[in-house]
Amino acid sequence: MTVLKSILLIFIIQTMTVFDFTTESNISNWRILDDVVMGGRSDGSFKINEEGHGEFSGDVSLRNNGGFSSLRYYFESFNSKNYSKFVIRLKGDGKAYQFRVKDNQYNRYSFISEFKTTKEWQTVEIPFSKMYASFRGYKLDVPNYNGNQMEEIAFLIGNKKEESFKLLIDSITLE
Repeated sequence: MTVLKSILLIFIIQTMTVFDFTTESNISNWRILDDVVMGGRSDGSFKINEEGHGEFSGDVSLRNNGGFSSLRYYFESFNSKNYSKFVIRLKGDGKAYQFRVKDNQYNRYSFISEFKTTKEWQTVEIPFSKMYASFRGYKLDVPNYNGNQMEEIAFLIGNKKEESFKLLIDSITLE
């Protein structure tokens, strides 16, 4: 085996697709969870657009103590200890978002990383070790995400202001 083939083989083994959006994607395990669960009035939606990208969009409202919209992807738990980061290809609207992961869907907290979008396609890399535990906006005294397993990922917008939003998602991989 040549050195180039060995390097390519290593790269293939060390990259895993969590979700790759296409016009044929099954998005039945993706769900919107807005602040309406607590009485708020935000309204998010999710679909596959004509170009085959996941489109998370809507309006965040501060009425009735609201202020967030989230998009969650539920899947069977899998071992992710051979990876160290998320790599997400997306196009935002210039606003700040959170990317979240749960190692156990029954935990009340998530591990979070915040990122700011541009109005262009960009690749966001989120190292597991930089994701901190948070519950309802409060940072917890829990070690950062170890990356050993995952059962849920999510995108959330909640910038403490009323705003419309639109986030296009092309792919989510692990490296």
